Amino acid sequence: MSKRLIGLIALFTLASTASPTSWSLNCTEIEGLLNQGIPKADIEARVAAEGGDPAIVAQCITSIQARVQAQTAERMKAAAAAGRKAEEASRRTADAPMAAPAEAVSAEPVASRDYDAAPRPAKPRPSPRPAPSPVSPSKKTASAPYPAAPPPPPVVTPTYRPDPVMQPTGSEAYADYGVNGMVLAEKDNLSTFSVDVDTASYAISRRKLREGGLPPQAAVRVEEFVNAFDYHYDTPKDGRPFAVHMEATANPEVQNHHILRVGVQGRALQGERKPVHLTFLADVSGSMNSPDKLGLAKQALHHLVDNLGPEDTVALATYAGSERIVLEPTYTTRKSVIHDAIDNLTSGGGTAMGSGMELAYKMASESYLHGAENRVIVLSDGDANIGRTSHDEILRTIQHYAEEGITLTTVGFGMGNYKDTMMEQLANKGDGNYFYLDSLSEAKKVFGEDLSGTIQTIAKDVKIQVEFDPEAVHAYRLIGYENRDIADRDFRNDQVDAGEVGSGHQVTALYDVVLSDAAAGKDTIATVRMRAKKPGPDSAAKEYTWAVPVSAIVSDFGEASRDARSAWAVATFAEKLRGSPYAEEITYSQIHRYASQASDDSEDHRELLELIARAAQLSGEGSGVAAR
Repeated sequence: MSKRLIGLIALFTLASTASPTSWSLNCTEIEGLLNQGIPKADIEARVAAEGGDPAIVAQCITSIQARVQAQTAERMKAAAAAGRKAEEASRRTADAPMAAPAEAVSAEPVASRDYDAAPRPAKPRPSPRPAPSPVSPSKKTASAPYPAAPPPPPVVTPTYRPDPVMQPTGSEAYADYGVNGMVLAEKDNLSTFSVDVDTASYAISRRKLREGGLPPQAAVRVEEFVNAFDYHYDTPKDGRPFAVHMEATANPEVQNHHILRVGVQGRALQGERKPVHLTFLADVSGSMNSPDKLGLAKQALHHLVDNLGPEDTVALATYAGSERIVLEPTYTTRKSVIHDAIDNLTSGGGTAMGSGMELAYKMASESYLHGAENRVIVLSDGDANIGRTSHDEILRTIQHYAEEGITLTTVGFGMGNYKDTMMEQLANKGDGNYFYLDSLSEAKKVFGEDLSGTIQTIAKDVKIQVEFDPEAVHAYRLIGYENRDIADRDFRNDQVDAGEVGSGHQVTALYDVVLSDAAAGKDTIATVRMRAKKPGPDSAAKEYTWAVPVSAIVSDFGEASRDARSAWAVATFAEKLRGSPYAEEITYSQIHRYASQASDDSEDHRELLELIARAAQLSGEGSGVAAR
C-alpha cells in the first residue's frame, strides 16, 4: 500500500473519530448519509440544527473523495500488474501444444430473457379492417360522440412483419419493425408494451430532412417522434411515481374513429438528485474523425461536466483498435482535470466496441458507489468492426451489469455509416436511454435542460397494459411501439425486462380506436395499468391502475386539448414518413395545417412545422406548405 494512501486513510480515520464537540456528525456518518442519496445541503442543515459547523460536510466530502481516488488508483495499479503477469504467462505458453478448440469447452450463451437483445417482433394479431381511407373534409359528415361500429369486414393480413427487417442505407443500418395493425377487442382486449422515452429517431430524421433528403422509413419510430415534445402534463400529487392523463377525441381524418391519448408524467426530483458516478466511453476510431462526430461528442461531454455537482464523479475510457483508460474516477471538484482529458481525445484506428464496453463496465463496477446513480455513457456512431461485433455478443457482456444496477446511456453521432439499431438495442439491454445529437443545441438540451431526466432514473422495467372493454371498444391499434411489444401474459412477470423512466420524463402513447354503439352507456372504455420497480438491483415491482372514463371523450377534434391535437399531428407526420398504410391518403399539407393549429409557437413547434414543410417538398408534394 502506498504511503499516500496510508496517509489519506489516517486522515479520514482521524476525521471520523473527532470529538462530538467539534463535529455534530462524524465523517463516517456523513458518508453514510451521502450514500443514501441525501443532498449535501440537507446534511449541512442537520449539522447546523445540532449545533455543529456545516463546513465539516465539505471537509468530509474532500476527505472521502481523496480516499476513493487513492483506493481506485491502487486497485487499477494492481489490475495492471495482474494483466502484465497474465501476458507474461501467455508468452511462456505460446509455443505449447494447442489445446482442444475453444468451441468445445466454451460456456453456453447466457439465456436471454423475454425482452431479447434482438428486436422483438410484434405479437400476431388479426386486423379487422384494411388501411383506412381518410374522408376529405368536404365529404365528411358530423360524427356522433359514440358512433355505431361498422360491420366487421374480412380479416386482412397484419401490416407488421414477423421479424424485423434490416434496412441498410449505404453503410448505415436501421431495423424495420413494421406497423401495428388494427385489433378486434373481442379477440384480444389487452395491449401491453414497454415504455420508451428515447428521442433519437426524431433527431436522426430532423438531420436527414435538413440535409435535403427524406429519412429512411426504418429510421422513423413513431413513439420517439411523439416523445420528443412536451405535453404539459400535471405532476403526480398522490405519492405515486407517475401521473397518468387520458383523453380521447374524434379522429379528424377517419370517420367513426377516435384517438385515445395515454400520457404518463414521471415525478421530477426537486433538490434530491442522487450523486452520479459516470463512466464515459468514447469511440475514437477513424470513423469518428469529423466535427459532427468526435468534435461534437467532446463539446457534449464538456457541457455535461459543467452541469454536474461536487458529489458527482467522472471516469473516461476510449476504444478504437483497442481500449484504453484515459481518466480514473475523478470528482468534479477537479473539473479542469476532466476537461483536459476530454480535450486530449483524438481519433484513429478500427472499432473494438465489444472490448470497449467490457472495459467501461468493469471500471464502473470496480468503483461502484452505493446510493449513487452508476451509469455508463457511450458516445459512438454505432460501428463495430473488430472483435465482438454482433448484437448478441456485445449485449450479453453487459446484461449482468445492468442487473447489478449499472445503467447505460447511448449517444449517437454522425451520418454515412451510422448504426442506429446497435445504439438503440444497447440502451434497451443496458436499462438506459438513447439519444442522437445532430447539433450542439441538442447536446445542451440532453445534457443541460433535461440532464436530471437523462442521468437520474426514477423507475425501471416500466410496463403499460391497456385493457379495453370489448363492450365499449370494437377495435384498436397502438400507433408505434412495434419494437416495445410485450406478451400480455408477461405484464406481471417481473423477470421480463422493460423500459426506464428518468426524473420528470414523459411517456405518451396513442391508440386509434373504433368505439361500439354501447360505449355511450358505459362508465369507462378502458383501464390503464402500469408496473414498475424502483431503481437499483433486486427491487420489487409495484402496480398502479387508472380508468379511462367515457367523460374523457371529446366528440369534436377542434375542441380537444392543444396537447392531444399536437401529439396526433406529430404521430401522423411520423406515420407518413415511415410509409404507414394508415397515413397513405393524408398529405403533408394537411398534417402541416393540423400541427399549425395545435402549435404553441414554441421553438420546438416552429421546428416541427419547418420539418413538415421540408418533407412536403422532398416528397414531390410541392412547395405550397410554408413553415412559419
